[in-house]
Amino acid sequence: MSGDVLLELKDVVVRYGGIEAVRGVSFVVRSGELVTLIGGNGAGKTTTLSTVSGIKRPYAGEISFLGERIDNLPAHEIVELGISQSPEGRRIFPRMSVRENLVMGTFARGKKKTDIDRVFELFPVLKERHKQAGGTLSGGEQQMLAMGRALMADPKLLMLDEPSMGLAPKFVARIFELLEEVHAQGITILLVEQNAHLALQIADRGYVLESGEIVLADDAKKLLGNEAVRKAYLGED
Repeated sequence: MSGDVLLELKDVVVRYGGIEAVRGVSFVVRSGELVTLIGGNGAGKTTTLSTVSGIKRPYAGEISFLGERIDNLPAHEIVELGISQSPEGRRIFPRMSVRENLVMGTFARGKKKTDIDRVFELFPVLKERHKQAGGTLSGGEQQMLAMGRALMADPKLLMLDEPSMGLAPKFVARIFELLEEVHAQGITILLVEQNAHLALQIADRGYVLESGEIVLADDAKKLLGNEAVRKAYLGED
């Protein structure tokens, strides 16, 4: 069951020079939900997450977390409030060990004692390879490492940007199983994903982005059955 509004965007506009990458986007994520943003390349999904996390600044609109405005805060303060992101492309530290990569996830929160055992329980392969350099892991294992690093920040909201990108089908299936496990542990998730079918299968609600605007919003299962969504994003005629 979902609870109170955790994250809220109101009429958010983000520009790159004179180009509006996000145009008047509004949506909410409630405590306990798994919400997905789906859409094609260039729809504004990654820009939306980057703006929530403080990497980009909105040109207009408001972003609130736990009822407080965060759109003017620096990224490290947003992490301290409880928003953590696993970025597109994973962006692990390739020369650092798996353990060192995970500990980096605690940096912004200033924690001395880490919750690494919880991450190792969720991702046993990371425990097995905790001394191994992150850059020597497979793509799927690196994605697990990026997710584990984000979880080390002990987030109230976990944002994931294209976790299935570039992975073999068996790893894609495993990553989505792990997302369901993380969600079942009570962590609220905002998921950006091009694999709309898998994303909508595990999500509570979904928003469809096109050219920087939300064009559809509904219960995830209803979006799965929406004819326009099926044709545009699920590859069905």
